[in-house]
Amino acid sequence: MSEIIGGSVTGGTPSLGGLLICTVCSLVFGLAVSASYMFRNKYSKSLAMALALLPASVQIVIMLVGGNIGAGVAVAGAFSLVRFRSIPGNARDICALFFAMALGFVTGMGYIFYAFVFLILIGGASLLLTACRFGQGTADIRVLRVTIPENLDYEGLFDDVLGKYTRSAELDRVKTTNMGSLYELTYSVRLKTDAMPKAFIDELRCRNGNLNILLSREQTGREEL
Repeated sequence: MSEIIGGSVTGGTPSLGGLLICTVCSLVFGLAVSASYMFRNKYSKSLAMALALLPASVQIVIMLVGGNIGAGVAVAGAFSLVRFRSIPGNARDICALFFAMALGFVTGMGYIFYAFVFLILIGGASLLLTACRFGQGTADIRVLRVTIPENLDYEGLFDDVLGKYTRSAELDRVKTTNMGSLYELTYSVRLKTDAMPKAFIDELRCRNGNLNILLSREQTGREEL
């Protein structure tokens, strides 16, 4: 056990006992990473399971090639498992994957105690920042999308309605839809405290000819990092 904690398992072929101890610790660490990632976060079952198993997978590879020139190839290959795609994940997903892989590298080198300290520090910081809603932004900002016919001038079209129900409103984007026969206006709005969303939408419907209207919470898309 002292050899594992000291990290000497990387100097040669690890014993079966050392391999099992490191693997069990990696699984425990992986479950902790997965649990911290799921705390107040939208997640998929596949990613949660991947975070739980990734440290043990990386640790086994690192231990079995320890002290060999193939270790460099193993590290590069492990990092290549993380495919940076723009749609399935966000920055927090990628950070969690690197966190799990880093724990696997540390336990694979035999430094179980350091891996535990690393888990407490980084995992605790993640939980604290999530609990404090760090970087979440203003909660009362809504996204308003209104569709209007092409024959309407959107400049100032809804100013009176917006002034009645919102504290502030800003036109962020104008987009043509339906082969150019419709405009989609996107606003960032802050509703007044006593504003009724249904009454707000009803007045907008009377102005835009009962076309599509969407009022939702401001949210950074998962494709953005």
